[in-house]
Amino acid sequence: MFEISQKIPPEKAKYMNAVVLAYLGDAVHCLYVREKLAFSSQAKSGVLNKTAASLICATAQAQAADKLLPLLTKEESDIFRRAKNAKKPTKAKNTSRVEYSKSTGFEALIGYLYVTGQENRLNELLAVLYEKGEEDDG
Repeated sequence: MFEISQKIPPEKAKYMNAVVLAYLGDAVHCLYVREKLAFSSQAKSGVLNKTAASLICATAQAQAADKLLPLLTKEESDIFRRAKNAKKPTKAKNTSRVEYSKSTGFEALIGYLYVTGQENRLNELLAVLYEKGEEDDG
């Protein structure tokens, strides 16, 4: 049976396909950014969408990865590295391969923390990226 927000043990999540973790992490990151923008702005949806797109693109995610890397645990770094180095089914669009790989690592980390139920850690890391005012830098 499928349940939204189903959690799995870290031991099992470590062996999930890294690109699948990135797939989930992309959705989690997108929802986080959209909620943050919607709850903190009176802007119309078009403006919110443009701002969100600038924050969730591969280039921005690669920059986010660079900012978070020094804060990661060994386990988190391993997830990031495995996804960054994974063979991807699609090619980088509008970004370099290096940025695309880093963004995949970032998304996989977010996905891993989400599927393992580590919401506090997930929020802690995302707060580093999106402290008050930074989302307006887009």
